Parts: sequence; structure tokens; C-alpha cells
Amino acid sequence: MSTFLGPAEWEAVALSLRVALTATLFSLPFGIAVAYLLARHRFPGHAIVNGLVHLPLILPPVVTGYLLLVSFGPQTPLGSALEAMGLGVAFRWTGAALAAAIMAFPLMVRAIRLSLEAVDPKLEEAASTLGASRLRVFVTITLPLMAPGILAGTVLAFAKAMGEFGATITFVSNIPGETRTVPSAIYAFLQVPGGEGAAWRLVIVSVVVAMGALIVSEVMARRMSARIGGRDA
Repeated sequence: MSTFLGPAEWEAVALSLRVALTATLFSLPFGIAVAYLLARHRFPGHAIVNGLVHLPLILPPVVTGYLLLVSFGPQTPLGSALEAMGLGVAFRWTGAALAAAIMAFPLMVRAIRLSLEAVDPKLEEAASTLGASRLRVFVTITLPLMAPGILAGTVLAFAKAMGEFGATITFVSNIPGETRTVPSAIYAFLQVPGGEGAAWRLVIVSVVVAMGALIVSEVMARRMSARIGGRDA
């Protein structure tokens, strides 16, 4: 890939992979917890929580980016406190990861929740009647059965994080080597004469990475489903 891409293009690809991987791994535990909460519990404000989780899918990405900027910007109380601790995220790659995680979170939660809702609660109840704790039931029964959904949600979140643009450029700008991910780099190359070639190469890389992730996800999900089905049989 290093011969196909120039140094600036490769830098954007490497940063995008770093941002997407960080965003996905950071989001996954929260995604599983929120999906379980929404699928298995009914409580006052359930609809509000569900709406807040899916809000980034509805809002224009630039709005999400602006909200992040006014919340974590260097001039805000929270942002300045994070800066003082060396944990500032505005105009840094960590901020790009945060924006990507927020934008990808609804897709992750939805996929995991649908998989969890397909798990028969009677299996969990049977394990509980045999004396298994709630945590053990979740780890040994629920989690393996919802594994295909977790995988699908993880891949969807990764692909979404790789392609995130609006919230990222609003929150962390388009700084070469720091926050210029693949979408931002494509946008930047299209603004300069002769940049179409570099933009096209990054478009090809984006398509290949996205399709590769989806194919791997499909293959692994089928294998997991077949293994679970064989175990149940």
C-alpha cells in the first residue's frame, strides 16, 4: 500500500485506522451495557434513553461536532480541566476518536440489541433456576448467543468511524498528521488543483477497507452462528 499511496495519503489512512480502532474498542463495553439495558429492562425514561442513544443518527453530524466543541473545547470548563490534566481532546486525534465513537455508537447498540432480543429469555431463566448468578448467566449463556450481533455491531461501528467526517472536522478541524483522517484528506485534496488523483486513491482504499470489514464480519458471524447452532443441537 505504501507504493500505491503517497506519504500524506498513507498518513491519513494510518490515522483513520488508529481513530476507528480506538473509537470501536472504547465504545464496545458501553455498547453491550446499553444494549442490554434497553433490551432487558423497562424503566421510567426508557424512551428518552433510547432516543439519546440514537440521536447522532438523526442530527446533522456538524451539530454533533459543534456540541462536542462547546463541551470539550479548550475554553470550556470541562475542556480546560482536561487540558490541565494533559487529557485534552479538542483538535487532537483523541478528539477525532471521540467524535467517531459517538457517531458510530447508535449502529453498534442497535445491532447488539437486536441480537440480544433474539436470545430466548427462557434459557436464561433455566440457568437461573439451577442456581447460576445473573453475571454467570450473562457470561455463559447470553453473551455467547449474542456474539454474532456483537461482531456485526463492532464491524458497523468500525466502518462508520472510518468514514466519519462532519462531526470530526467540526470538532477537531483538519490538521495534517494530527486530525486529518481519510474523509478529511479526500476533502482537502479536492480543494487543490491536481488533487483528484490522491482523492481517488483514498476513495479506493476506503471502499476496500469497508468491503473487507463487511466480508470478514459476515464470514465470522456465520461461523459463530453455525457453532452455536451445533452446540444447541
